[in-house]
Amino acid sequence: MKEKVILAYSGGLDTTAIIPWLKENFDYDVICCCVNCGQGEELDGLEERAKLSGASKLYIEDIVDDFCDNYIMPCVQAGAVYENKYLLGTSMARPCIAKKLVEIARKEGATAICHGATGKGNDQIRFELGIKALAPDLKIIAPWRMTDIWTMQSREEEIAYCKAHGIDLPFSADSSYSRDRNLWHISHEGLELEDPANEPNYKHLLVLGVTPEEAPDEDEYVTMTFEKGIPTSVNGEKMKVSDIIRKLNELGGKHGIGIVDIVENRVVGMKSRGVYETPGGTILMEAHQQLEELILDRATMEVKKDMGNKFAQIVYEGKWFTPLREAIQAFVESTQEYVTGEVKFKLYKGNIIKAGTTSPYSLYSESLASFTTGDLYDHHDADGFITLFGLPLKVRAMKLAEVEKQEKEI
Repeated sequence: MKEKVILAYSGGLDTTAIIPWLKENFDYDVICCCVNCGQGEELDGLEERAKLSGASKLYIEDIVDDFCDNYIMPCVQAGAVYENKYLLGTSMARPCIAKKLVEIARKEGATAICHGATGKGNDQIRFELGIKALAPDLKIIAPWRMTDIWTMQSREEEIAYCKAHGIDLPFSADSSYSRDRNLWHISHEGLELEDPANEPNYKHLLVLGVTPEEAPDEDEYVTMTFEKGIPTSVNGEKMKVSDIIRKLNELGGKHGIGIVDIVENRVVGMKSRGVYETPGGTILMEAHQQLEELILDRATMEVKKDMGNKFAQIVYEGKWFTPLREAIQAFVESTQEYVTGEVKFKLYKGNIIKAGTTSPYSLYSESLASFTTGDLYDHHDADGFITLFGLPLKVRAMKLAEVEKQEKEI
């Protein structure tokens, strides 16, 4: 029997061309695995396409709820944002996909896993670190890095290769954006975005929503509830996390929320420019943060911010299956014990505007925060506090003045 390879399959031109390429160059039995993280209509017609391309089998694995509960929510709770803007939509999905690819490889007794990520991007790292961590014995095949036998360098060449192998599918050689979509977001790269001097062509580019200029002229109020850092309802309707994200995507897209144009630093060292649409994710992150403002003490918030930045870097670099990620996530989860309450805000032309936050665990005390003197706070106590808090500054200034005086005397 032929050895089996599991191909991470999207149904696009690249992974379609890889099927006959694997058979021709390695004589593998190719088993395709498409992992559904919420790509929507991109999954239509995949089974017929995979079989026509020469695959012996196609798995379509729905992991949307696993993705939301076990990958998205830890990042939301951590406040993980890469380089202050990117909400990690692609980064979070890759370890989730890698885990499923390994599961199918074990089920099928495969000896290798193949992916179609390029040699310039982050995804090759994310897929391969995940596979190495979960199945170090499996061979990994990355065609785009095997330039001695992978000779195709354009869509036209890939289409010609497919036709030469009896695969005549409705692929177009027209240039278009390079996109990655899941339930959390959609990313756009290529075309005019390759030059940071160019403004994005949003009318041609956007998929999940509209620009703030094209959003409705009326605001819309939204109420969310959380229990221990997990969202539980939107506008009074209880839903699981995946359905909450779907609802927030609809609301956010309508009001032009979550469009980010960023030049980011890839793991491999180069800068890349892309536009991300994350309407629901932007709302969810903001709502969670608003609730934490009431509940977490100052010292915890300070450390959690640092941990959130580290968590974002870990996820971005594909190091999900590591002791460090587990340790930081354990810390974050401990901070979520009392992150319970209700957040109200309004959406208006790209903005998320606070409209009131409540929690039974709120540390905000109206009597303390008001200008009237309450039982817990005596204004005179600030005298001693400021004296001690400013003591290092005062001592330093006195010493500098003393040194300056001595120098003048010399």
